[in-house]
Amino acid sequence: MLSSIATRYGLEEKECTIVPFGKGLINLTWILEYRGEQFIFQRINDTVFSSPHMIADNIHHLNVFFKTHFPDYLFVNPVATIQNEEMVFLPGKGYFRMFKFVEGSVTFDTVNSAFIAFEAARQFGKFTKLLAAFDIKKLHIPLPDFHNLTLRYKQFETALEQGNKERIEECRSAIAFIKEQKNIVDIFNQIQTNAHFKKRVTHHDTKISNVLFDKNGKGLCVIDLDTVMPGYFISDVGDMMRTYLSPVSEEENEFSKIEVREEYFQAIVDGYLSEMKDELSNDEKNYFVYAGKFMIYMQAIRFLTDHINNDIYYGAKYEGHNLTRSNNQLDLLKKLLAKENVLQEKVLQYTSAATIEK
Repeated sequence: MLSSIATRYGLEEKECTIVPFGKGLINLTWILEYRGEQFIFQRINDTVFSSPHMIADNIHHLNVFFKTHFPDYLFVNPVATIQNEEMVFLPGKGYFRMFKFVEGSVTFDTVNSAFIAFEAARQFGKFTKLLAAFDIKKLHIPLPDFHNLTLRYKQFETALEQGNKERIEECRSAIAFIKEQKNIVDIFNQIQTNAHFKKRVTHHDTKISNVLFDKNGKGLCVIDLDTVMPGYFISDVGDMMRTYLSPVSEEENEFSKIEVREEYFQAIVDGYLSEMKDELSNDEKNYFVYAGKFMIYMQAIRFLTDHINNDIYYGAKYEGHNLTRSNNQLDLLKKLLAKENVLQEKVLQYTSAATIEK
């Protein structure tokens, strides 16, 4: 593989070293070093992304837009081959690409300070705001229905009809709670017909590891743009809330450790709205907390659906793994619901202060 890649990029294979890098669950990633310079080298998972050329095309269009309108923005674009290709296909091996490693940059796997949460939220807000004038019709949809909650709920209902009966019986309480919260689906359906909700260039995977920071923790830019496509702001804000608010991840089985950290929520509000306050409509701002409910609820449904379907999508490292993940997310949702009014008041205070400043 390395020999073929080196040839395509005009590199001397004997001067290349390559080692695995990161903890990504989708694409395989390595650090490639050549004559003292470092590159991020990736194999695209073409099982998840069935049309990798769509990703390459999307990133190309975004790069052209940033170079034209915001040349100072740090946009991490794939390195071109000697044939000016931004993605390489190797028969029998798959699709590959390479990025220059941003010198001095760091990434984080967990959100351990409100400052980091603020900086990440600001970067995702900035990304969408700068692309406000970008024609979203130019973007392909690499993952159709990725955040379509209506579809996810229908898949859940189908699983209840056709899935593993023993597993359905053992998770009756989780099923009941999901059904009790179906109004979250109903609100999503209303959003799709609400003229005050706008589809924008949305990242769709706003976990902390998809932001580059400098050594002082200041955000530099967002990365991993494979899931970028038109969407609602609730996808990005909701995913930040789902993954930043609690000190533990969806893998935690001691649910007493799950909490909604209000200072981290405030950091998301301050960071995201510092960039997006004039871009979002008043209706959208009113649904800021709903964004967290939307994403946490959807992920709980997806985990439970997979458990009922015998773990055919996410897989399982132990018996009941996806049930644990689902219950984890449902516990987080319950704790978010308990603080919903307090959190929405923080959004209102921010937007009111921003209005007064004008």
